[in-house]
Amino acid sequence: MADVAKVAGVSHQTVSRVLSDHPNVRESTRARVREVIAELEYRPNPAARALVTKRSRTLGVIAANTTLYGPASILAGLEHAARAKGYLIAAVSLDELSETALRKALEHLAAWGVEGGVVMTPHERTVAALLRLAAPFPIVTVEGGHDLDVPGVALDQYAGARMVTEHLLSLGHASVWHVTGPREWLEAEGRFQGWRAALDDAGAPVPQWLGGDWSAASGYRAGQLLAAAHRSLDQASKPTAVFVANDHMALGVLRALREAGLRVPEDLAVAGFDGLPESEYFAPPLTTVRQDFAAAGRAGIDLLLQRIEDPSATPVHTTLMPELVIRSSTAARP
Repeated sequence: MADVAKVAGVSHQTVSRVLSDHPNVRESTRARVREVIAELEYRPNPAARALVTKRSRTLGVIAANTTLYGPASILAGLEHAARAKGYLIAAVSLDELSETALRKALEHLAAWGVEGGVVMTPHERTVAALLRLAAPFPIVTVEGGHDLDVPGVALDQYAGARMVTEHLLSLGHASVWHVTGPREWLEAEGRFQGWRAALDDAGAPVPQWLGGDWSAASGYRAGQLLAAAHRSLDQASKPTAVFVANDHMALGVLRALREAGLRVPEDLAVAGFDGLPESEYFAPPLTTVRQDFAAAGRAGIDLLLQRIEDPSATPVHTTLMPELVIRSSTAARP
């Protein structure tokens, strides 16, 4: 930094202000300093900066089940958004969904000096645990619902499920079956409630739901049950449409139906959820509900930085709407 100041003919403090985007620097001076920084290929030392400013420029993330598409995509969105704001991300993956594991993760990040943290809490147990714990730094939640007295970002699972169920009903199907995710997951419960409400509001019969665990294998087993029901039930009761709570399970459902000799969508229309990029290339291309995980990451980081600057501010809760993407796996009932 001293070399930059010398070549640019300014003080050490002016260089520091330019690097931190301080407003009290003339534009001509700012341009000259940036030009010298580029010429000298100067790179700020984060460790030295942290010693001076007492800020680590590091944010923590606590996440669970990051091998799944949704959590992995949100984590990537958080990292990209943090980097755009000049922060690094230190992530801790929970080995189990328990209060002990969550407390240890908070302590681990505190030891690393993070300025704040995002807790991805898509599970009932982690939400309950977070209620009981005193976080050692400012936190916000992503996909933890809006029941906590901390800022949070949530994707509207209920609205997305209603949207896709109403789409299937509008195609002439008397009812819509459902393959749900694990019911203790907030996303699964929100999608279940949205499906159920859409059927109730339409006066449609509510079939027995089929359970899954987010995996394609569990979707395959549910698909076998759907195929059996299609063969054995009378014309008025047999499934003609199914909403599957995520695209991975929908992939399993599609295979099971194909092996049973059922055509999609002619015999049974299938819709998923999440907007998995590969869903466009399923056979047939899958109707799904796309969620903007990048937007969730940006919103989470914005809320966290606001919380760091003003911990006493009234918590803000942001809800993001999903988008229905209609493809050829759903069609009007013949």
